[in-house]
Amino acid sequence: MVKKKERIYSSKLGRLVHGDFIELSTESNKIADLKGKVNLIITSPPFPLNKKKKYGNKTGGDYLEWFVSLAPLFSELLAKDGSLVIEIGNAWEPERPVQSLLHLECLLSLVKHPSAGLRLIQEFICYNPSKLPSPAQWVTVNRLRTVDSYTHVWWLAKSDYPKADNSKVLRPYSKSMENLLKTQKYNAGKRPSQHDISKKGFLKSHGGSIAHNFFEMEQLNGNRELRLPHNVMSFSNTNSNDYFLTACRKKNIVPHPARMSGGLVNFFIEFLTGEGDLVLDPFSGSNTTGFCAEKLRRKWISFEIKEDYIKQAITRFSEPSLKSPLKEIKWKI
Repeated sequence: MVKKKERIYSSKLGRLVHGDFIELSTESNKIADLKGKVNLIITSPPFPLNKKKKYGNKTGGDYLEWFVSLAPLFSELLAKDGSLVIEIGNAWEPERPVQSLLHLECLLSLVKHPSAGLRLIQEFICYNPSKLPSPAQWVTVNRLRTVDSYTHVWWLAKSDYPKADNSKVLRPYSKSMENLLKTQKYNAGKRPSQHDISKKGFLKSHGGSIAHNFFEMEQLNGNRELRLPHNVMSFSNTNSNDYFLTACRKKNIVPHPARMSGGLVNFFIEFLTGEGDLVLDPFSGSNTTGFCAEKLRRKWISFEIKEDYIKQAITRFSEPSLKSPLKEIKWKI
């Protein structure tokens, strides 16, 4: 049975559980109902930072041990063709201008876990030029290092062929490609790289170009068009006109400081799932994942241990266009 301190909130398509994901996974029979049924686990867990944050991060060896414990839990929940997507930042050695290998040890711990059966399908890089300079001591004070401005996004699965379709996340064609399709002319033949470009290989429109594994949270080059996939919102996580941030200001709420980008979540939901599939976030914060899944008509279940962030999630779901507020209910998956 669910403990009394655990509260559940429901929308049209999903559930937000106010409780500890790991405790529920190891102690509750209710989580057993989800085993083998989750099509996508997507999350941005607490990063392995040296300083304690309000959202509750572990450090060093404790972080690695905690992270390793997640591997079998994730594996049990995933469907055979399901995917696990994790966003994680870099770590630095305490009191030293030296980058830690902790995040790499975490990745290796996932794929080498003896019972989880996970493998790394592909790594993505998420570049955010708006990130505050960090680590501050070595960047802004001593001026010894450059700004740490990207996060890793790991796509893992139990199968070499998890459900995926990159035609769902195409980018708009570049202007030069649009011109080529219009004129039906380009220089075919052999290139210095020894690639042989066929005479007709680029004359058919496929609705856009295949997405890259490098995400720009903001435009990298002002002279070059930013081409995000057609069907995802802006990747920026700092939009001051965002409904959620506006509502938080009105209520004097300090938003979760490490929110996962809605655009990033949308990309992987569209790429790796279909309508009606189940998406899960074990450390949901203000529940960006559930919000995006709701908008994209996927079923979802999220877990969050801190009450302050549960209140923020309720605020997020009060967006008028969503028409699916979170209401407290009894447990029901």
